[in-house]
Amino acid sequence: MLLPIIAYLVIGLYTLALAYITFYCLIQFHLLLKYNKGRKEEALSKDGLLYSGESLPLITIQLPVFNERFVVERLIDNIVTMDYPADKLEIQVLDDSTDDTTEVCKRKVEEYKSKGIDIVYIHRTNREGFKAGALRDGLKVAKGEFIAIFDADFLPHKDFLLKTVPYFKDTQVGVVQTRWEHINGDYSLITRLQAFQLNVHFSIEQYGRQAGNYLLQFNGTAGVWRRHTILDAGGWEADTLTEDLDLSYRAQLKGWKIVYRQDIASPAELPVEMNGLKSQQFRWMKGGAENARKLIPAVLKSNLPFAQKLHATTHLLSSSIFLVVFALAVLSVPTLFLISTIELDMRIYWIFMLGMLTVGWVYFVANSDTSWINEPPLKRVVTFIFLFPLFLSLSMGLSLHNSIAVLQGLRGKKSAFVRTPKFNIQQVQDTFKKGFYGSGSISGPTIIEGLLALYFLSAVVMGIALGKTSFLIYHIMLMIGFGSIFYYTIRHLSHR
Repeated sequence: MLLPIIAYLVIGLYTLALAYITFYCLIQFHLLLKYNKGRKEEALSKDGLLYSGESLPLITIQLPVFNERFVVERLIDNIVTMDYPADKLEIQVLDDSTDDTTEVCKRKVEEYKSKGIDIVYIHRTNREGFKAGALRDGLKVAKGEFIAIFDADFLPHKDFLLKTVPYFKDTQVGVVQTRWEHINGDYSLITRLQAFQLNVHFSIEQYGRQAGNYLLQFNGTAGVWRRHTILDAGGWEADTLTEDLDLSYRAQLKGWKIVYRQDIASPAELPVEMNGLKSQQFRWMKGGAENARKLIPAVLKSNLPFAQKLHATTHLLSSSIFLVVFALAVLSVPTLFLISTIELDMRIYWIFMLGMLTVGWVYFVANSDTSWINEPPLKRVVTFIFLFPLFLSLSMGLSLHNSIAVLQGLRGKKSAFVRTPKFNIQQVQDTFKKGFYGSGSISGPTIIEGLLALYFLSAVVMGIALGKTSFLIYHIMLMIGFGSIFYYTIRHLSHR
């Protein structure tokens, strides 16, 4: 009598998780529809420059840096070549470093100061507020009416400012955000899969939200803020790990607009090793959950229309999808063996394939419009068929790690802002085996990821042996996902 009760409970939870994921996929598909409509209608006008050469506004470029010895020199060298009047441009190197990055920064700043460039070096020793604190402190002494921000791994094009500043002609525009390009997108399978996912955010999600008049976000870098917008929204706050998302929402709730430009690309370096990717994912996922806790009540209490509230809430809760993905994975094994207990016809679950089909189309369109824009149609299809299952496996393999981050964020547990190491990787022959920051110890979650790979391997073997193959492909993908995350985490630790 107890077994059927357990079966109904487990299968019920599994079905609820599957339904939630399907709902999330349909939200993504709705953004795709908005994206396609917006692209066809050319919703944003392409006006000429707002300012003549004599009246261009004063801009401060802020470069927040923390222990970036491998990339900070190329960053500063790149920024000083910006095509913008020298008397209208200030550069701030906001250095919180605790290593020899400080010496590199000082040397480069003095080099360009001697050439007449308005560049200042601001070094903090307490790292209070992390990146948000550095931006906040730099803003106090910044000269610019507009503030451009670039992380250490970015190499913006020379015409970045001349292309973005015109959109501030609309006095309600508080931010202009640009699309991230990938300097090293073809470096490895890890970077290709990251680019594959980020292309969705920087096309379907960002442009789709803009076209639908929904709330979107500043991505922390490769964008320009109106100084007054930052101050009016309450300034940079360090109570979440994603201060960019936080300020974006507070600004929009105050009535400011964010303009997203998919046609203005800003090249950047992707993490090339698994532990760096994990630290970035942890910060993004935990920060997203912290902002959900902080901002959803304000969104729901606002006067925004229902559609805006719905999309804002799902946006803020997007990192929580990993909790459901992980629960779905773990529950799938007992579900496989309990189905016969209640004689459930598995064919009813085919309705949930709708979500997979729609999100697949989202990823195909996003990458076709960005990374694959010059590729023939057949090559696009073949590349998609190769990458999409691997991306799903990687995402599922990261679900434990990301779920821990989300739970910490929802609980309000505080932690430090952990940087993502970058190594000046631009070509395939470049290497990241230069020495890492941090320890090389194996964490508890990494061990569990290895055990989960064995858990799903056992499900594959037992499923085949017992003739229960309904979940065979799914369990193989989970085995590959958790196994790959475990393997590369251990392998890349050896280079620390």
